[in-house]
Amino acid sequence: MKKFSREWKSSTKAGKQKKYRFNAPLHIRKKLLHSHLSKDLRKKYGKRNTGLRKGDKVKILRGQFRKHEGKVERVDAKKLRIFVNGVEMPKRDGTKKLLPLDPSNLMITELNMDDKLRQKTLERK
Repeated sequence: MKKFSREWKSSTKAGKQKKYRFNAPLHIRKKLLHSHLSKDLRKKYGKRNTGLRKGDKVKILRGQFRKHEGKVERVDAKKLRIFVNGVEMPKRDGTKKLLPLDPSNLMITELNMDDKLRQKTLERK
């Protein structure tokens, strides 16, 4: 069984940070899946970042697919990874597979506002 402690308190040691992320339960992992908002969204909502959801439009800031924009197809809270439409790697058999991305390397450019609860939480100060 995994051992999780809330006594981490933002240690500077990389090993403790990795251990915290690895052993974190799903309700805390969901909070680790946040990305920065673009400048116009930041001004509109008065927030710096927010959680990623399926349907959000994101811009990739780092890596091979830098400056690529696409919609979030899948959010994997267990592995802390985001899958973006159009960011694919070819497999040996010729098929393509979505590439997992870290949420810290993404910037949200457009929010999926289908959920009314999300609208309320974004607009409250």
